[in-house]
Amino acid sequence: MDLASRLLLLLEVSELGSFAKVSEYRNVNRSAVSKQIAKLEEELGVQLLNRTTRSLSLTVAGSEMVGQAKQLRDLLTNSKRLAENYHSEPRGELKISSSTLFGRQHVQKAILTFQTLYPDIRVELLLEDRMVDIVGEGFDIGFRIGEPKESNLVAKKIARNRLLIVASPDFLQKYGTPTTVSQLESLPAVVYSAQGLVIDKFKYTECSGSEAHFQLTPAYKVNEVEMLINTALSGNMLTVTTAQMIENEILDGKLVPIMTHLNLTDYGTFYAVYPHRNAPMKTKLFIQTLIEVIGEKVPIWETRIPNFDKMYKHDS
Repeated sequence: MDLASRLLLLLEVSELGSFAKVSEYRNVNRSAVSKQIAKLEEELGVQLLNRTTRSLSLTVAGSEMVGQAKQLRDLLTNSKRLAENYHSEPRGELKISSSTLFGRQHVQKAILTFQTLYPDIRVELLLEDRMVDIVGEGFDIGFRIGEPKESNLVAKKIARNRLLIVASPDFLQKYGTPTTVSQLESLPAVVYSAQGLVIDKFKYTECSGSEAHFQLTPAYKVNEVEMLINTALSGNMLTVTTAQMIENEILDGKLVPIMTHLNLTDYGTFYAVYPHRNAPMKTKLFIQTLIEVIGEKVPIWETRIPNFDKMYKHDS
């Protein structure tokens, strides 16, 4: 390992916080990471890390070296990006991060199409629902709900993701179809809940133009979004879901949109995020492929909800 590689390794230790996490990330032995950092300190003649049995921290010299390593990583990344744009056909590796469900439903389809069109590109896909560090973890593209707050990322809108309220015909026969917010709030519902976060309150706009909200009565809380639909299908609870979650349940008559007169606030928008405004050709081409898979104007998930453009005061 040369000096540049060891500097980049130090940067990873700084960003991930421990030798153990770097060894897991690189799939190498922890002792190998420690030895390379020790060699870097020996080569530079300065101590870079303060080591205790429980933690690592950068010395003053270490902080300066990490700053140099960040510049080095940016230089290498930009050099590769510029070189790729000179190829007549895109090639190399494309590393993608996506939330699990969106990745399974749509990113996977786009990858299969993309590799048919550009067979010289190798793709790596990570499906995780955590907030991935696009730059620090070396991803070319990430797909998220909501525009990113990081100033070092570029965001491109992919598709909207609207809300709807659904229940099964059996549920409506048992409880009746709610027509007011108070009736809706009194009915049993399944809601998403994870790590202390319970999503049971939703915004809508009243006829006067003022913002209001309704709060569901959770009979069941679950940390898997797909379970919301599955539970609603059972006929015991209603749920609020995103249009993206709907497959053929409404087309098959297994679920019915209710309270469609409410002007529901959209859940959010899917964005592609990437590190460079002048992105490599492979990045731009993959984003365009995904947009074509989903739909450029109306996302594919909305086409599975008949007359959705006339529900919840949406203007297509």
